Amino acid sequence: MIETLLRIGGVAQKEVRQLVRDRPTFGMIVGIPLLQILLFGYAINLDVRHLHAGYLDLANTTDSRQVLQAAEASQLVDFTRRAADRAQLEAMIRRGEITIGLVLPADFTARLRNGTRPAGQILIDNSGPSIDNVARQLAELPLAFRQPAAQKTSRFALRVLYNPERYTAVQIVPALIGVILNLTLVLFTAIAIVRERERGNLELLIATPIRTAELMIGKIMPYIVIGLLQTSIILAVGVLLFDVPIAGDLIDLYLAALVFIGASLALGLLISTLAQTQFQAMQVSVFIYLPSILLSGFMFPFEGMPRFAQAIAEWLPLTHFIRLVRGILLRGATLGEMQHEAWILAAFFLAFMVLAVLRFHKRLD
Repeated sequence: MIETLLRIGGVAQKEVRQLVRDRPTFGMIVGIPLLQILLFGYAINLDVRHLHAGYLDLANTTDSRQVLQAAEASQLVDFTRRAADRAQLEAMIRRGEITIGLVLPADFTARLRNGTRPAGQILIDNSGPSIDNVARQLAELPLAFRQPAAQKTSRFALRVLYNPERYTAVQIVPALIGVILNLTLVLFTAIAIVRERERGNLELLIATPIRTAELMIGKIMPYIVIGLLQTSIILAVGVLLFDVPIAGDLIDLYLAALVFIGASLALGLLISTLAQTQFQAMQVSVFIYLPSILLSGFMFPFEGMPRFAQAIAEWLPLTHFIRLVRGILLRGATLGEMQHEAWILAAFFLAFMVLAVLRFHKRLD
């Protein structure tokens, strides 16, 4: 019995030493729990504040200006856009520039005093994580000026522009295209170069006239087709089973998906040049995947996160693709209207590819 315990203890001691020497694994043991508790503790906030909003003030009176000031003072919204007409305000929401639009009609003061019909209207973008509670709080802001004693709350009609039925699947399924592509493609390519090195095939490839950039591009070409196939499968299932609408042009969607697929594959190649083993490549992929899921706006409103978390999220390709896919599929935006997000993804692709090629050269040296 004692000998058995000694043998078990010897194996355990060896395993501990191996874990300590394997710095990436030891770092993940400490890093993943810390990352999760920091993200859930600080970045994930269901009490949403400071939503990007726009307004249309057709009244342009003291009362209408006081309403706008009261809305901003509540910290529920930050007015970042002013529209000249309703069409422009709705276009801002369609392009994803704002999440909430406040409409104050020309007879706002008369409506406010009369109290028999809504004094204004609040437009809501419900294509992402629900912000209904914020809109209702905004509609019930107390107004203490020029109002009958019996009416101490603003009366704004709520209008949901996208996903008016408030189906969770309609919000989630389009974003799942990016989430699934991000997981599978980064992971596949992250182990690509490492696998070739472990099998001894990399030396054979290096002996051929093929250049590094050609090797990298050749590695990702089959996965581009796989990514587009996955996009089609998820989209078809979403439409057939969950009634996800297709408001925009499918060509725009596939072009956006193509750029995101390229950025994801290039990121995977970069990881493969950093990792020593396939297991390490998988670890790093998971380490990047976790913040991508939590910070991208996939499950939680982006504006509800602290500023530092939003800054981190802007450096994650998934954040920009989710904005694109929801804008095109649910809001009917064109790729041209949201080209800023597409250009950022293209920049990610170029940066990751260049770094991967440089790192590959360094590893060979």
